[in-house]
Amino acid sequence: MLLLCALLLATGDAFVVPTTRLLRQTASQRMMFPEMMADFTQAASSSQLLSFTDQGQNLAGIFFQASLLPYLLFLYFLQFRGNRLNDTANLGFQYVLLFVISTIPSGIVSRAVYGTSLANVDYLHGGAESLLTVANVLIVLGLNSAMTQQETNHSKSRNIALAIAAAFTGCLVAGPQLLSDPHTPFLAGIGNLPTEWVQQLPFVFHNEPDNALSIPTWAIHFSSVFEYLFAMNLVWQYAEVTQNEKWKGLTWGMLPLHASGICACTYHFFYNDPSLQFVVTSQAGLTLLGNLTCMIAAFRLARSNGWTVDEINPFPKNPTSPTGLVADGIAAMPLQTKPIEQSNVELAAKLAGATLVSSYLMKYGELGLDVPFTVNPAIATAMIVGIPAITAYQYYRKSSGGEGFKMPSMGDSGLSMQDVKKYGLAGTLAYVLTELAFWIVAFPVAGTALYQSTGHWPDVFNDNTDRAAVLAFIFAGANIARAFVPVRLGAALALAPWVDENILSRMNKSSD
Repeated sequence: MLLLCALLLATGDAFVVPTTRLLRQTASQRMMFPEMMADFTQAASSSQLLSFTDQGQNLAGIFFQASLLPYLLFLYFLQFRGNRLNDTANLGFQYVLLFVISTIPSGIVSRAVYGTSLANVDYLHGGAESLLTVANVLIVLGLNSAMTQQETNHSKSRNIALAIAAAFTGCLVAGPQLLSDPHTPFLAGIGNLPTEWVQQLPFVFHNEPDNALSIPTWAIHFSSVFEYLFAMNLVWQYAEVTQNEKWKGLTWGMLPLHASGICACTYHFFYNDPSLQFVVTSQAGLTLLGNLTCMIAAFRLARSNGWTVDEINPFPKNPTSPTGLVADGIAAMPLQTKPIEQSNVELAAKLAGATLVSSYLMKYGELGLDVPFTVNPAIATAMIVGIPAITAYQYYRKSSGGEGFKMPSMGDSGLSMQDVKKYGLAGTLAYVLTELAFWIVAFPVAGTALYQSTGHWPDVFNDNTDRAAVLAFIFAGANIARAFVPVRLGAALALAPWVDENILSRMNKSSD
């Protein structure tokens, strides 16, 4: 499969022309949609159908194509036997290539048949993205089963994954002949609310554009993001079960790819507005960067587990080679497995719940905001930078001895809510005052952010749109503020003696 992926992605035009010829033959044999196929042929001869150019003009296309080689090298180093990564997880990382391949013919069909980008053809968009979700599921299942010794049927997982890929291939071939509407929803839009229901929701102030993602397509995107976060965390934990800290470097290497996924969601949040093409180009650049960092991390990992240049020697090796024996010895070492905290079923249930809630909030919640309809590059940039920054902070805290977002704690400093409580009533009151100050500041900050994005100050008493927007800004700020809980605890701890001396002591004197 890897050789096929490499051939298809590296040849560019060589893949476009045979695909066009095949579709022309199918149309001539069945005598269906001659005008559609004529348009397809004309478009196929243009430079717009080069690999990946559907995803962000020439620069993004160059980034995406350049990202292939480092990813292939990443896969090579990752599957090295000394790394002790099981077949299911390896298949997941390899399956990502199948997702990449799927975007090429999907983008071609979207441009040639429907005259728009893949992001606006919901049934193809969701179908292609579903392959990425499958890849992430395989990675999570493989890593989780390896660490906990839960049984996972690799052959069954592989067959299901290939069946899903085959189903999408059938959709890609039959879809243009059966579906003339580019906005046909993925999976028939199961879960979408009727339009008349949406219009009656009290917080909805906008009509949804035709190219809005369906609930199934949003669910695919959110599940991919959540699964990738799970995978990053499991890779981090894999350092413990293998007793090799180099695995943590791979988590850091995966961070730009997480940011790339956030770029895609940000672009869809703004209904794929063409003026935000820089977001798509950023996605491509982050993909290239992520593949490079993952390649470097996998190389360092393989080296630490006994890989040498001799491994690429095509000639037979001495079976008693010292370097080979080292790698074989590491590969034979058992993993330091962890107890099962939750079954795969429980993990899937949590993922499904988070995915559905996020999908409905995104699809219908943004209809109560002006931001998605008045494109603001600054807000888009903040979304792209802010969310991955929170993830990066989590692993920064873990690497320094903290517990990520399992607050409260302060890593090596040992600061926690228990320290604040040691001051008794003074500590509790200081913490309340600190939190109150935070929320007092949050409202004017949210109002200023709204002013910067819309050009007017919010009227939260008379304008429902402004009220919803301010609450949305505060909600987002509250989530970002989770990263600063240690700072707020520290402020409360510092404030406690002052509260005891200037408030509680005076109250006691007054009562006397």
